[in-house]
Amino acid sequence: MKHSVNGGPTAGGVPAGGVFAAVQPDTAQGAAAGRGARRRIEFARLRELALVPALLLLIVIGGFVSPSFLTRANLISVLGASAALALVVLAESLIVLTGKFDLSLESTVGIAPAVGAMLVMPAASAGFGTQWPAFAGLLAIVVVGALIGFVNGFLVVRLRLNAFIVTLAMLIVLRGMLVGATKGGTLFDMPNSFFALATTIVLGLPLSVWLAAAAFAFAAFMLRYHRVGRALYAIGGNPDAARAAGIRVERITWGVFVLGSILAALGGLIVTGYVGAINANQGNGMIFTVFAAAVIGGISLDGGKGTMFGALSGVLLLGVVQNLLTLAQVPSFWIQAIYGAIILGSLMVARLAGGDAQN
Repeated sequence: MKHSVNGGPTAGGVPAGGVFAAVQPDTAQGAAAGRGARRRIEFARLRELALVPALLLLIVIGGFVSPSFLTRANLISVLGASAALALVVLAESLIVLTGKFDLSLESTVGIAPAVGAMLVMPAASAGFGTQWPAFAGLLAIVVVGALIGFVNGFLVVRLRLNAFIVTLAMLIVLRGMLVGATKGGTLFDMPNSFFALATTIVLGLPLSVWLAAAAFAFAAFMLRYHRVGRALYAIGGNPDAARAAGIRVERITWGVFVLGSILAALGGLIVTGYVGAINANQGNGMIFTVFAAAVIGGISLDGGKGTMFGALSGVLLLGVVQNLLTLAQVPSFWIQAIYGAIILGSLMVARLAGGDAQN
């Protein structure tokens, strides 16, 4: 479901109100097309909500697969393990809504916390030897994420380079920098504050879960009620029309790249706390799971379509699927194959829901 510049729904890419007025079909054929578009919009809504009963079904199946699945400890473990993925999926979803991509988020998950940690750690522990205070190292993680997003935004928005190729190249560059900085090893000797998001329990849940939930709630509110959020839909739906309506397309798109990388850096910090270390492969291959969660959650790769509720549902669905497969002792490489099958199935559903296949 696309949105107009003022946030209203569209049918077939034509805004229902606001800056442009839709031309009502005055023939039987036009009326039939209008009804077909409305049916596709309703089907798209059902597709998003369909993940809820799918989740409930998986939970019921999990109870039969393993007696430990429905235990409180296991369910909390599923949420904790999904928190980092949730932040990266949120980041990618916001970027995709504008019609762009950022494949480098998975490398940001690794290099941002690694740089922060090495600024804090002594040289004897494979650090830079600067031994900054812990809070400065944590701040550096956010700054590194913002810097990566700024560079990506500059290359894509200002230089108008292809976002897919730019961020793929950045993924490779950052991965090589991480391997080079850590010498292919693992970083252990970090302050406890680097693990706090994953280890601190608040009201029975890890702090990382509350952070991810708050981030999704805030993003959902902004997309629904704030002009900047509505502008993201407008930019993804028709950037030229958005620009003509006075929306600062370049500035907002650039800002979303920066925000996305910051969220990925925080996701990397959560992974660090969950694992208890940082290795040279942190985040490697994560982008495939990120796109899987976003796509099955209804985020259109064409931009301009999707909700945060759908994206979060996709994260939880994949988290439950992975936990079920792990408890059933399914080899890890089959899990990746299943994720790929989920993406293909979701794209076919998207074709039926929106009538616009991904090219």
